[in-house]
Amino acid sequence: MSWRNEWKKLLWMAGLFLVAYFLPVGKERFDQSVHEALALAKWYAREHVILCLIPAFFIAGVISVFVSQASVIKYLGAQAKKWVAYAVASVSGTILAVCSCTVLPLFASIYKRGAGLGPAVAFLYSGPAINILAIILTARILGPDLGIARVVGAVSFSILIGLLMQLLFRKEEKAKAQAMILPDAEESRPLWQTAYHFFVLVAILVFANWGRPADADGFWLLVWQLKWWITGFFGLLYAASLIIVLKLEKILVLLAAGVTIGVALLFRENPLIPFITAVALTTILISRRPGEPQEWMQATWDFAKQILPLLAAGVLVAGFLLGSPEGGDGIIPAHWISGLVGGNSLFANFFASIVGAFMYFATLTEIPILQGLIANGMGKGPALALLLAGPALSLPNMLVIRSVMGTKKTVVFVILVVVMATISGLVYGTL
Repeated sequence: MSWRNEWKKLLWMAGLFLVAYFLPVGKERFDQSVHEALALAKWYAREHVILCLIPAFFIAGVISVFVSQASVIKYLGAQAKKWVAYAVASVSGTILAVCSCTVLPLFASIYKRGAGLGPAVAFLYSGPAINILAIILTARILGPDLGIARVVGAVSFSILIGLLMQLLFRKEEKAKAQAMILPDAEESRPLWQTAYHFFVLVAILVFANWGRPADADGFWLLVWQLKWWITGFFGLLYAASLIIVLKLEKILVLLAAGVTIGVALLFRENPLIPFITAVALTTILISRRPGEPQEWMQATWDFAKQILPLLAAGVLVAGFLLGSPEGGDGIIPAHWISGLVGGNSLFANFFASIVGAFMYFATLTEIPILQGLIANGMGKGPALALLLAGPALSLPNMLVIRSVMGTKKTVVFVILVVVMATISGLVYGTL
C-alpha cells in the first residue's frame, strides 16, 4: 500500500468536508449565485443544446467520417499553402452562426483529422467571432464604427493568432505534419455529394437558430418569421441526402420524413418537438445501417461524450461567478464589472477582455449585453475588447479546448486572445 496515495485521498476527503462544513448556505449572495448557476444551465439546455449543439455534433461527425484525412491535410494541414489554409479558416464564421461552444465539435473534428494548429485555431476563433448576422447587428445597434472595427479585428485576429500559435509550437507541428503525410486518397463518392450533405446540415443549423432582429420590419425579420419553413425545406433536402448520398432505404427515409411532417403539423406552436423527432429518427436510421452511416453516428456520439460533460461543468461555474443572461448577478456583482470598464485605460480594456474571455455569450447575446453596459458608462475601447474576446472564448469553451489540444496550447491561445483584445480596445478607444 502506498501511504502517499492514501494521504492524498485523506487530504481530498478533508478538503471536501471543510468546503461542505463552511458553505455559506443561507447567505443571500451565495444562494443567489447558486440559483444563477442553475438558471444558466437551464437556459443553456433550452436554448442551445437541441438546436445548436446536436446539429453541430452531426456536422462534426460528417467532417470526421465523410471528409478524407488527406483532404483536410491538403487544404488545412501544416504543409498546405498558408494563404489557402488561413483564408478558408478565417472567413468560415461568415456562414456559421455559432457560439463559442457550438464551434467546439467542428474544431475538434478538423484538428483531429490533421488540420494544422494555426488554421485550426483560426477557425476556432473566427467561427463564433465573425458570423455575418452578428456583424450586421453590431453595426446597426452599437454603431457602424464598432461594427467595422469588429470585422477588421476578428478577421485579422484569427489569422494572426493562428500564425503565432503555429510559430510557438512549430516543433510539435512539424512532427505532426511528418506523421500525417498521406498519399492522395480517392474519395468514396463525388465531391458534390459530400458538399451537398454538409451544406444542408449547416443550413439547418443556421436557420433553426435564426434570432429575431431588432427592427420591426425588413428582410431579416421576414427570414425570422419564415425560419421554420426554411428549416423544414432544408429538412426535406436532408431526407433526399440520406437517400442519395448515404444510400439509406428509400421507404424508411420517406416514412421518417412523413412522421416528422405529421408531428410538425400537430405541434405547430412548438417547433422543438418535430426537431427532436427528426433527430431521433435520424439517429435510428443511421445507427442500423452498417458502414459509413454507423461510423457517422459513432463519431457524432464520441464528440458528444467528450464535450457535453465539460460544457455542463463550465456553464455551472460561469453562472455561479457571473450570473445568467436573464440579468441576475453571480457571486461577482454586475455593477462591479460595469464600474471597472468605464473610460479607456489599460486596466479597463484588460478587465473587459478577461471578463469577456471567461463569461459565456450565446450567439448575438453579446450585443444587448454590451448595449446595457455602454448605457451604464462602458467605454468604446473596452466594448470592442469584450466583443473580440467574448464570443470566441468562455470558461466552458476553455475546458473543452484543453481536452482537444492540451493545457499549454490552450493557455497560450487564451493569453493571445486577451492580450490582443486589450491592445485593440486601447487603440480603438484612443482613436
